[in-house]
Amino acid sequence: MRRHFEKDPTIMKACMTAAGVAALLLASALPAAAQVTGPTGFHAGDILVRLRADGVLPRNSSSDVSVIGGHVKASDTAIPEIDLSYFFTPHIAVEAIAGTSRHNVEVTGSALGTVKVGSVWVLPPTVTLQYHFGGMGDFVPYVGAGLSVLFYYGQSTASDLKSLGLDSVTYRTGIGPAIEAGFDWHVQGRWYANFVVKQIFAGTRASVGHGTIVAHAAINPTIVGAGIGYRF
Repeated sequence: MRRHFEKDPTIMKACMTAAGVAALLLASALPAAAQVTGPTGFHAGDILVRLRADGVLPRNSSSDVSVIGGHVKASDTAIPEIDLSYFFTPHIAVEAIAGTSRHNVEVTGSALGTVKVGSVWVLPPTVTLQYHFGGMGDFVPYVGAGLSVLFYYGQSTASDLKSLGLDSVTYRTGIGPAIEAGFDWHVQGRWYANFVVKQIFAGTRASVGHGTIVAHAAINPTIVGAGIGYRF
C-alpha cells in the first residue's frame, strides 16, 4: 500500500488538503475557546449523537494487478452508522464514527476477463476535526478533516478463484486522510436532522493465493449519509 500511496498524486494532494484544513480549524479554535455559547446553537461540552443511513460508494480510483492485469472493483453498499461529535466550543468539535460494510470484489478487464474475487467486510473508524458555521438559524453547516483506517475482515473466496486453484484472499489495512461537508438542521428541542458527504482516501494491498497474484488498489470510498441526531 505504501508504494501505491506514494505513486498516486490524487491521494498526496488530498493529504495536503486535509492537513491544511485541519490546521485552519485548529487556528480558528483558539480565539473561539473563550466562548461559552454561540450562534451555532451548540455549547462547549455538548455531545451530539447521530444515527444515519449511509451509502458507501467505492470510487475504485486506480489499481495495479500482477500476472493477469485488470482493474479492481468493489461494489456499492448501504449500511446503518452511528457517530458522536464532542464540542470543544460552539464551533469546534471532534467526530468519531462507527459502522461496517460488506463489499463484493472483482477484477475487470483482466487477461481472464472479469474475475470474481469474493466478498470482504470493511471497518473504517474515522476521526475528523469539524468547524460548524453559525449565524444561519436552525441550519448549521460544517466541514471537517481527519484520518481514517480501513480494517478488512470476514473475507470469502469466490468460485472463480477456487477454479484457478487460488483458495485464499487477504487484505492489508489501509490508512489515509478523510474530509467531509454536511449540515445539522435543528428540528426541535434536542433533536436534529443531518446530511453529510465524506470522502476517504485509502486503499489496500490484496494478496490472492498466498501471493500468487498481488493487487494494489485505491478504493477511496465516498460516503453519503442522512439521519437524525440528539444533543446531550
